[in-house]
Amino acid sequence: MPARTLVATATAVALAAGTAVLTTGCGPSGDGRTAAGSPGAPTAPAASRAVPAGGTGGSGGTGTASPGGSGGPGGAAGGAATAVPATKGGTGAGGTGAGGERSGTLTVSDGTRYVRVGGARVDFGTPVRDLAWSPDGRRAAFVDGRGDLVVSAPDGSGRTVVAGNPGGQTWSHPAWRVMAADPRYGFRARNDLVFAARVKGVTGLETVPATGGTPRPLDLPLRAGEGGSGGPLPQAGNTWPSAGGRYADVAYANPSTGEVYVLDDNLRATSAPVGHGSEPAVSPAGPGGEVVFVRSVGGHDHLLVSGATENGRVTRDLTPHAATDYTEPAFSPDGRTVAARTPDGVVTLPVDGSAAPVRVSGRPGLPAYRR
Repeated sequence: MPARTLVATATAVALAAGTAVLTTGCGPSGDGRTAAGSPGAPTAPAASRAVPAGGTGGSGGTGTASPGGSGGPGGAAGGAATAVPATKGGTGAGGTGAGGERSGTLTVSDGTRYVRVGGARVDFGTPVRDLAWSPDGRRAAFVDGRGDLVVSAPDGSGRTVVAGNPGGQTWSHPAWRVMAADPRYGFRARNDLVFAARVKGVTGLETVPATGGTPRPLDLPLRAGEGGSGGPLPQAGNTWPSAGGRYADVAYANPSTGEVYVLDDNLRATSAPVGHGSEPAVSPAGPGGEVVFVRSVGGHDHLLVSGATENGRVTRDLTPHAATDYTEPAFSPDGRTVAARTPDGVVTLPVDGSAAPVRVSGRPGLPAYRR
């Protein structure tokens, strides 16, 4: 049996068998952060420039709970990383450099034209919503001020409209789905963007080539599990896509069911629930299957990580003693660190739960990692 078949089968069986949860929750967090707001007025192209970091950056307002937030144009606050109290003990997220990430550069966007990229405040020349980086770090994808899906260079220059919003729709949260071809197993190369589109009050997942084209609905199995042996899967209302892993698995959430799902459509389309929650992110490292997501527990939004094991799927709470809300998680390129948004800024923490979250930005925004 091909190696990928074994991986896919093991993952599907683990998903179908249910979730071994090591913590209890009181239900998934809502999906109020999904809608990115109405498209803004057209923005004329402008030359992008990096503004050197210094001090605390600009004086933006407090970010909202929507992806990208509504913070002001200021950059993320500088200064030393700070451990966030009321979480697991430890000394931080590990690694070196600002933000403590083990690999890659942490970026923070807040819905304005300015993006914090490592130590620089970069002017993208247009509002940037829901910024996502290609796996090689050479391109950025985001929803611009017109509501179009755009790809650009890392400094915002060379912007290309991958798909133009026809109007009356709200697009959000693009994710890169990239995979090399493997003729041995019949896997075709992928270079797509998956995103959420809200049309007439209903949100669904769509996909478009990263080089540009006409978006089409993402094909989802009608029933869960290997061979469709499980229960029915929701075909509408899906949102917050994320893609990653060696085989470009896609995670997404459905607020109506309160579940996070993982789609693998390389050999045959299989999809199954991971657990109650929202805002999933797929690890870019390994064969795929490890997902971090948000769940409401005891009045706060916690971060949980779920992965398949020989004994089934196991889910762990990374913030069991949370005294604040952790939302909009993102994996580092090596899959060892998670960044998340809080009301007071952005934090990072190790996926293995060995240390407490460390605040690396004093300004709220959507975290993402660039390789």
